[in-house]
Amino acid sequence: MQIIRYRAADGRERVGLLTDEGAVRAFPDAGQRLSDLWTLRLAELRALLSAVAARGEPVEVRPPWLAPIDGESEVWAAGVTYKRSEEARREESATPDIYARVYTAERPELFFKANPRRVAGPEAAIAVRADSDWDVPEPELTLVINAHGEIVGYTIGNDVSSRSIEGENPLYLPQAKVYAGSCALGPAIIPAWEIPDPYALSIELTIERNGQLCWQGRSSTADLRRRLEELVVYLFREDEFPAGAFLCTGTALVPERPFTLQAGDLVSIAISGLGRLRNRVVRGKLALQAASAGPCC
Repeated sequence: MQIIRYRAADGRERVGLLTDEGAVRAFPDAGQRLSDLWTLRLAELRALLSAVAARGEPVEVRPPWLAPIDGESEVWAAGVTYKRSEEARREESATPDIYARVYTAERPELFFKANPRRVAGPEAAIAVRADSDWDVPEPELTLVINAHGEIVGYTIGNDVSSRSIEGENPLYLPQAKVYAGSCALGPAIIPAWEIPDPYALSIELTIERNGQLCWQGRSSTADLRRRLEELVVYLFREDEFPAGAFLCTGTALVPERPFTLQAGDLVSIAISGLGRLRNRVVRGKLALQAASAGPCC
């Protein structure tokens, strides 16, 4: 089953459950938000989804879905959790030693990434900064964590980043990582119990330009240096998330220098068991504002 967020025929944003049979079933509360689900404990959520799958009203809805985040939920991200990420950060940085130290440190790197209004859904536009000349997508397994610190689901994340800005000075990381259009999530949320081993997921990134494949790479969550529960513990250690949190867990797929994203590129991320997230690239916030609200791809 997949938890989705979609726009109903009346224009309202709704939450639905895509069952294994391919039917979408509505939640009993028409005003249900995804963030409401993350107030439930794992066992309570599982019971609710089972009830919706069995008795929810069928609804007609077709993809693309909306970004699977709403309300006061936040997106955070972990950095330098794969060896390739550590190598890429050292390649770009004027202070390369700090990334080697983060990779081996007891404390992980965690940073705020986005709130719901900054998150693109499937087939929507993502952006690279207009003041950056070296930009990359970062495909990441993303955890869905409830208010009680339990991993309740998984989705695909794209932590779009400016390598030129972060490489100039690591203190510029917020500008390299947090801006309009810098994050995409989707296409749906897969409940945690549907993924038997989150450390055995293949990840594929493809980038098309003018209809031609211009970059492709594959990796696996088996190469994660950090345990997922460890990242969650550090995130919740001195903070709380009453509406739940999404945690991007880092990437092992970083295009080599001198590759950079360009306007019009089509970024596609596939993670086994989670589906495929596709987004078209625009440059700058004005282009993002002008991007069509309909399917981009």
